[in-house]
Amino acid sequence: MKLQIGKAAIAAALMFSACGPALAQVSAVTQREIAHLLAYVASPGCEFNRNGTWYKGSKAREHLKEKYDYLERRRMLTNAESFIERAASTSSMSGKPYLVRCGGGAATPSATWLTNELKRYRGASGNGAS
Repeated sequence: MKLQIGKAAIAAALMFSACGPALAQVSAVTQREIAHLLAYVASPGCEFNRNGTWYKGSKAREHLKEKYDYLERRRMLTNAESFIERAASTSSMSGKPYLVRCGGGAATPSATWLTNELKRYRGASGNGAS
């Protein structure tokens, strides 16, 4: 019996330690990166498709900011990539991918568009992965 309690305690400790990074507040670097991505979504001439409807970038920014705030309050973000994955790639209601098009160009999955911009931003600002 004593051995089973020991195994259960070890399993619980491992489970909680695995959750640790997900419960941490995002770093200042990550906050800046996400703020940049939110501003980028609102770029003039860009539209955002959510559940089959095209929205101006400013409306998309508002929507993604609400999702960011929700995830941040629950400490569910670890870095800018987790923001892209959990908030800015697909509709949490329908599961459909978000799309972006700028200047009349072809629609691109938002995950790809934002990941490419994050890489460009990090290179331009000298920031590595957060």
